[in-house]
Amino acid sequence: MEFTNSIEVIALVLVVIVTIKMLILVVKAQTWMNITKAIYRKPAVTKFIGAILAGVILYYLINSGMTIVQILAVSLFVAMMFMIGLAGDIGPFIKKYEAQLKAGKLWKKHWFYTLIWIALLVWGALVLFNVI
Repeated sequence: MEFTNSIEVIALVLVVIVTIKMLILVVKAQTWMNITKAIYRKPAVTKFIGAILAGVILYYLINSGMTIVQILAVSLFVAMMFMIGLAGDIGPFIKKYEAQLKAGKLWKKHWFYTLIWIALLVWGALVLFNVI
């Protein structure tokens, strides 16, 4: 198969990475945990790289002809997939975020991520309501 556009290449990258992840998890799960720990060892660096990669992917998706509305719709699908995966293990996350909220640190810790979502949601709403 010939990959002719950026959406196909992005999908291929996902298929390859997730396939490798699943194979490693089946063969030796601790290896994947070690990879994950290494990736998240420096959260600030991980956030920076993640933001850059998300921006690059968003750029290519938009330039391939997708709209922000289509991207947000796919994001909802992915969020539902995460919901399925996290439903049984959400307790520790809730406790962590409740503690951050009580300490007044929730928004301080997550301002960048929240700001990105706000920008994407405003952009999507403006397109949906034909403002832009």
